[in-house]
Amino acid sequence: MMDKSTLITTIIFTYLAVTLGVGLAAGRRASRSVQGYVAGDRDFGLLVMYFITGATVFSAFAFLGGPGWAYSRGAAAFYILTYGVLGMAPWYAMGPKAAALGRRFGFVTQAQLLVGRFPSRGLSALMAVLTLAAFVPYVTIQMRGAGIVIEAVTDGRIPLAVGAAVAYGIVLVYVLASGVSAVGWTNTFQGVFMVSIAWVLGLYLPMRLYGGVGPMFEEILANRPELLSFPGLDGSGAPWGWGPYSTAILASAIGLTMWPHLFMKAYTARNDTTIRRTVILFPTFQLFLIPIFLIGFAGVLFPESPDQPDFILPFLILRSELPALVVGLFCAGALSASMSTGDALLHGAASVAVQDGVQPFKPLSDRGQRVLMRVLVVVVGALAYLFALNEEFSLVDLLLASYGIICQFMPALLSAMYWRRATTAGVVSGLLAGSAVSVFFFLSPELKPFGLHEGILGLIVHLPLLIGVSLRGKPQAEEHVAGYVDV
Repeated sequence: MMDKSTLITTIIFTYLAVTLGVGLAAGRRASRSVQGYVAGDRDFGLLVMYFITGATVFSAFAFLGGPGWAYSRGAAAFYILTYGVLGMAPWYAMGPKAAALGRRFGFVTQAQLLVGRFPSRGLSALMAVLTLAAFVPYVTIQMRGAGIVIEAVTDGRIPLAVGAAVAYGIVLVYVLASGVSAVGWTNTFQGVFMVSIAWVLGLYLPMRLYGGVGPMFEEILANRPELLSFPGLDGSGAPWGWGPYSTAILASAIGLTMWPHLFMKAYTARNDTTIRRTVILFPTFQLFLIPIFLIGFAGVLFPESPDQPDFILPFLILRSELPALVVGLFCAGALSASMSTGDALLHGAASVAVQDGVQPFKPLSDRGQRVLMRVLVVVVGALAYLFALNEEFSLVDLLLASYGIICQFMPALLSAMYWRRATTAGVVSGLLAGSAVSVFFFLSPELKPFGLHEGILGLIVHLPLLIGVSLRGKPQAEEHVAGYVDV
């Protein structure tokens, strides 16, 4: 018979092999054009749209960080539930409109829509730079998460560097071969898998350790009541203020709406009805977070503690004497969360770099664009992998800073689709100023008024500047504006 570590490793590689097969098979239907590689020939139905949205949002950060927040910060973790629902709501109106503009003008990226309304190669390059700056640390977190989980459950037989390389080597293969079609169908498979595993573990661990979910919370209330009081604790263990809590929700919701790799999925939908139904159904995917939080709360009164709160899930799994099959399936579920976000990010980063950073300055043929996208998928993946091996690199800090920058995309995109009087100068001025303010307060958190999120402070400067500069400038031609606003 196999020993426990060998069985776990076998389960992991079986899962990876199935994922690779799904990804490669998905590419057979897509055309060999840029539209096929980036937008899936605009033919994703409701099933794939639902899972590509949900699985892309819930990453290794959610699978590991969600329990970590519940374990160390208590009720503060519930902000993740809130911003996920709020962040998708604007897509009921924005999604179909972005899709319609994509069909009309051939857009496949977020910046193309923005630059179409506000012609400026500099704006296109700026969007590409900001997007890539946000994507690289996000991909790195997924890679490191995959490596950490594999290393932990195999008792170090597969070190972090090897685990991350194997998992993301497979991601590279199917993204290179099949583009967004592979992302869509692997996300569907991975989404079903990780939600199922989360619910099994989320109910099993409280039952095993406390006798049930109710008794678990009764013991926490008796011994650690501060964890069950809103809005929970901050990173230092002190009560989290309502200002920081509420603006964290608002900034995260705006950032979720504006993440370029999610925005681009509007271009993949078969029709407007598919987008709207996805938005309506998306809150059901949020149910995935409930068992994830239960796992974190299950560790609160555990006699031992992990080195870092984010490791509470694998820590409990390995110390609860679970069968090897359960541990292996948990690992596969964590890999699902990591890979289902990482593949979308790699694909999105390469698409944005070519379409927004290269194409406006040096037009390429359809084939040239696809070749360069594939090269950049490898380059971005390699860069993120190098960062993943550097454990001293502050990735979470960079990701939080990127949310502040991504928030600044919202006024620009809303202006492009809804405000007739907006001008290129106004949009560029607001975007630059808002991003600068966000980065400044991120680097100087002690100066933030009332502890408000830096992304919201950036918007406070961004909006008046965008409006003021636009109103002082010459209006755009009405015929040009109508092509974007009156859709």
